[in-house]
Amino acid sequence: MDYKIFIPVLIAFVLSVVMGPLIIPVLRRLKMGQTEREDGVKSHLKKAGTPTMGGVIILLSVVVTSVIYIKDYPKIIPILFVTLGFGLIGFLDDYLKVVMKRSDGLFPKQKMALQIVVTAVFAFYMIRFTDVSLAMLIPFTGGMYWNIGWLAIPVMFIAVIGTVNGVNFTDGLDGLASSVTVLVATFFTVVAIGTRSGIEPITCAVVGALMGFLLFNVYPASVFMGDTGSLALGGFVASTAYMLQMPIFIIIVGMIYLVEVLSVMIQVTYFKKTGGKRIFKMAPIHHHFELCGWSETRVVAVFAIITAILCLVALMAM
Repeated sequence: MDYKIFIPVLIAFVLSVVMGPLIIPVLRRLKMGQTEREDGVKSHLKKAGTPTMGGVIILLSVVVTSVIYIKDYPKIIPILFVTLGFGLIGFLDDYLKVVMKRSDGLFPKQKMALQIVVTAVFAFYMIRFTDVSLAMLIPFTGGMYWNIGWLAIPVMFIAVIGTVNGVNFTDGLDGLASSVTVLVATFFTVVAIGTRSGIEPITCAVVGALMGFLLFNVYPASVFMGDTGSLALGGFVASTAYMLQMPIFIIIVGMIYLVEVLSVMIQVTYFKKTGGKRIFKMAPIHHHFELCGWSETRVVAVFAIITAILCLVALMAM
């Protein structure tokens, strides 16, 4: 095995570790503080003022590392585009929230329109400029692929935008989205190296960048990734899965993202239908566990362990 492939992990890790102490004070000076929900988990109120938009650290580390390898690995271009594209949407959202003091950042319609544009460009690029088919590997079939013809395009929009928003909902506790996604990125790295897919440098870069970022993001966090980080990571997970022809596997390795999204959808629907009753104490579901008495670190550890086990299951499913 060629150990040179792990160099991007180290490059991105070092960049992330070096940038942390440089960028966090800048975010603090720019008053990029997190505002906590008054009706939320009471223990979170002490986090108000912790700088957000730390996803810039992850994004810069991944972009710089990827650019070094782009000439020899052209297949990382679409993944880098989607990661950066969603990261910029998140950056805009964070910037409006924090700097312009608009509580909801981008309006939902604006956010959705931008997400659709990024996904459309990715779909177009993949079909026109890569030899990667939209046929999807089916788990546990020993290598059978499922070709759904033109339906693959609408499915792709649902998968990409769904994953992005799933990672966004997961980002609610110190180190939660980072811990879960570093494991998902490790899974994709193993698959990318094993299948010689030509996207290894960017999956390695994300692993390295997240390991570095976690040093500042574990409880008690000195920086949050904000939408800049969570949307970028969602874009990375979805586009990588597509470049490996494994979108169905997102349901396995990204089960936590899916559960987080579903918990919000179930809660909102039930709340409206019953005139104010709730199924969970609070959604997304990680807050429900907190209100059940779990510590923040315990929720993060349990969700990360579940993801690690699911990644092993996904490897067996190949």
